[in-house]
Amino acid sequence: MAFNHRHLIDLREYSADDITLLLDTADRFRSVNERRIKKVPTLKGFTVVNMFNEPSTRTRSSFEIAQKRLSCDTLNFGGSSTSAVKGESLTDTVQTLCAYKVDMIVVRDRHAGAPHHIAKVSGAHVIDAGDGKHQHPTQALLDLLSIRKAKGSLEGLRVGIVGDIAHSRVCGSLVPGLATMGCEVTLIAPRTLLPAAPEALGAHHVTTDLDEALPELDVVYMLRIQQERLENSPFPNLREYQMLYGLDRNRERLMRPDAIVCHPGPVNRGVELDSHMLYHPERSVIIDQVYSGILVRMAAMYLLLGGSEDGISA
Repeated sequence: MAFNHRHLIDLREYSADDITLLLDTADRFRSVNERRIKKVPTLKGFTVVNMFNEPSTRTRSSFEIAQKRLSCDTLNFGGSSTSAVKGESLTDTVQTLCAYKVDMIVVRDRHAGAPHHIAKVSGAHVIDAGDGKHQHPTQALLDLLSIRKAKGSLEGLRVGIVGDIAHSRVCGSLVPGLATMGCEVTLIAPRTLLPAAPEALGAHHVTTDLDEALPELDVVYMLRIQQERLENSPFPNLREYQMLYGLDRNRERLMRPDAIVCHPGPVNRGVELDSHMLYHPERSVIIDQVYSGILVRMAAMYLLLGGSEDGISA
C-alpha cells in the first residue's frame, strides 16, 4: 500500500490503513533491532536534523538510535545551543538549516504549532516530536504498537486514559489514534485536570471516578502529572491525587484479570504508579513502550523518506 503523507504532525490526518501500515512496518524493523548488528542501509545518504528545543530523554534518544540504525546522517541541536538565544526567529533558523539541503526535521518545541510552521517554511519532511500541549504522534503510535502486541488487536478495546489530560500532548494524538483504530476511549481525571471541552479530543466517555471505570477497562493508560505545566493548584497535594487516581497494589484488585498498564514516562513513582504496578510482570508494558519507540520512529522515517526496500532486510 502506498504511503501518501509528507509529514507526521497531526495523527488525525492518518487513516486506519495509514496507521496499520506504520505499525506493520515497525514490526518489520523488529528483526533489525534484535540481531547482533543492528544497522541497515535503508536511509543511507539522507540527512535528518533533530531540533529539540525542549528537554527529552526517551523521545530524543530513540530518534537518534533509530536514525543510526537506518544509516542516515544526523545533526542534533536545540535550545540554548542555537541562535534563538540571540533573538533569531524560528523561521530564520529553519531556513538556515534548509540551506544545507537537509531531508527531514524532527522537532520538539514548547510552542503548539511549531512543527506546522516548520513544514510550511522549510520544504523538508517534518516529524512532530511533541509540541506544547498539542500533539505527540510518534508517542501515540508507539503506544498503539505496544498495546497491539500485548492484546493481539486494537479493534474493540476499552482504553482508559487517567490523569493530567488538560496538559497532555500525548492525549492530543493518542485519543484520536485509538478512536481511528476502533477502540473505545474513556478519559478519567479530576475536573481540574480535564480540558474545557474534553469531547473535542474524540473520547467516547468522560468520568472523574477511576474506581468505577477500572473494572471495564482492557488498557489503563496512566499520564504523568506535569508539575512544570500546572497553573495554580489543580488539586490539594500529590498525596490526595495518588489516593484518588494512583494505580497501586490495592487498586489493582478492581482491574480485569487481563488488563494491561501503560505510561508514556517519565513516571512520578508513588503518584501515578507504585513500584508494584510499574514493574508488574503480567500487566505493565511500559518498558516495551520504550522499545516500541525505536521501531515506530524507524518506520515513520522510512515511510516518509521512501527509503530502500532492500534496506529493511539487508
